[in-house]
Amino acid sequence: MIKSRLFIAALAAFATPAFADGMVENVNGITLDKDGKVIRFSALLIDKEGKISQLLTSKEKAPKQLDFRHDGRGLTMLPGLIDAHGHVMGLGFAALTLDLSGTNSLEEAQGAIKAYAAKYPERRWIVGRGWNQEKWGLGRFPTSADLDAVVADRPIWLERVDGHAGWANSKAMEIAGVTGATKSPSGGRVEMAGSKPSGIFVDAASELVSKHIPAPKPGERDLALAEAQKALLSVGVTSIADMGTTIEDWQSYRRAGDAGWLSIRIFGYAGGIDNMVAIAGPRPTPWLYDDKLRLGGVKLYLDGALGSRGAWLKKPYADAPGQTGLSFLASAEIRNLMVRASMDGFQTAVHAIGDAANADAIGAVEDLAETYTGDRRWRIEHVQIVDPADLPRLAKNGIIASMQPVHQTSDRLMAEARLGPERLAGAYAWNSILKAGGKLAFGSDTPVEAPNPFAGIAAAMTREDAQGQPFGGWIPTERVTREQALAGFTIGAAYAAFAEGKVGSLTPGHRADFILVDTDPLLASPAQIRAARVKETWLGGRPVYKQDDIAKTNTPNDATSR
Repeated sequence: MIKSRLFIAALAAFATPAFADGMVENVNGITLDKDGKVIRFSALLIDKEGKISQLLTSKEKAPKQLDFRHDGRGLTMLPGLIDAHGHVMGLGFAALTLDLSGTNSLEEAQGAIKAYAAKYPERRWIVGRGWNQEKWGLGRFPTSADLDAVVADRPIWLERVDGHAGWANSKAMEIAGVTGATKSPSGGRVEMAGSKPSGIFVDAASELVSKHIPAPKPGERDLALAEAQKALLSVGVTSIADMGTTIEDWQSYRRAGDAGWLSIRIFGYAGGIDNMVAIAGPRPTPWLYDDKLRLGGVKLYLDGALGSRGAWLKKPYADAPGQTGLSFLASAEIRNLMVRASMDGFQTAVHAIGDAANADAIGAVEDLAETYTGDRRWRIEHVQIVDPADLPRLAKNGIIASMQPVHQTSDRLMAEARLGPERLAGAYAWNSILKAGGKLAFGSDTPVEAPNPFAGIAAAMTREDAQGQPFGGWIPTERVTREQALAGFTIGAAYAAFAEGKVGSLTPGHRADFILVDTDPLLASPAQIRAARVKETWLGGRPVYKQDDIAKTNTPNDATSR
């Protein structure tokens, strides 16, 4: 914890030198203009406001009077990459609690839980996330008995990798008062084993247990934010759309901004109408801290996720014939919430994964667009399974499909099992959306997936996983070009957050957010792109990360007391 606090202090000092006219030279510069056209350059000039004043080619002479010159050492310079959909505090807390994302079997997970419990005997609750019964090849959900076998005397609560289901041991269910008589709430499902709860709580049912976990203290939240910033900057992400911002998250971001150590740009989308009002009041907030923070939209949920069979489908699941998933809101309810946000000028971002949810979200936009005109930039988050008949409707009214390329490579086998081959035509259909005139913004959904955007770029252009499978790509007609993949993480993601005039492109007038990386994504192989290493990350014309720094600022996993 001491090292974590020192890291926060170091960020505050590192992020506040005076702006100066300067140049970063000797780079293989690549950026896209507003139309997606590639611009190459060899040097970049930065003005005293931390904005780009000029791009230079090797044939052009640099100004003689500069306050600083920085040698890019021949590295590739790219715009700071933008994650169009992530969870900042979720990423930070994942680094400070039990992480099961690397486990490949139930037995491995049980071993990790047992070791964690032994390492932290003082923690009242064992909290974590990352389990995935599909990855384990378990053929079922895990149960409370699987947890009781390793830790029975302390409550355990572990979120599934997608955040749409929780796994509790018997002690946690006892504290929560969950019994065989407990009913599934609207928008959720308590999995049962005979007449007793199994220990798995899907979507809204998770609240039955999670509300009993002690809330993190403000200092713990600040440490989580510091961890998230380290993780994002180290992979070249300088901006992120934070989906589901709570008032507590916002307060942490404001504390970091006030103290001078907010080193990423956060585009906040409030977690529901209540948080929207609590954070911003009657209208979106202004841009704060030199364009590092803004609450401009609200995140609304229509359904769950495929992994927990919570995604809302038009027809039953192929591997669970009696289930069609969970509809969190009736058609009238989602429209009423969207109206409430739109009346006050907030952008809406609707979570929709199943084809029924996407059809309803598209229909809601079509209904509202007649009244709420102008540049609304309606967003649908994930857009994973769409009825092919509905794909052309995404282009209508400028709907932004905010998607996560690595979800496709992670979910491929599960999607085949959940849907069957006849319903895959509209699955993760990036190219079809673009061809129909739709707009794409790419992200990671971190911590559901690792935040590294280079894995996303490689997946978008190949539809192959890190092992090159399946060869030639899964439904290869849905691949996008290298330029389109890069656009999804730069100009497309900036546009999706009303930030295209500030970030996403290294052209004059934009903030000087850029990275120096060892790989040219427009020329390298997919494997090389996945292995790309960020050497330096700059925000607003100032360095905020250098590769050697990471070894000095690792945060020990000791920051929480829950």
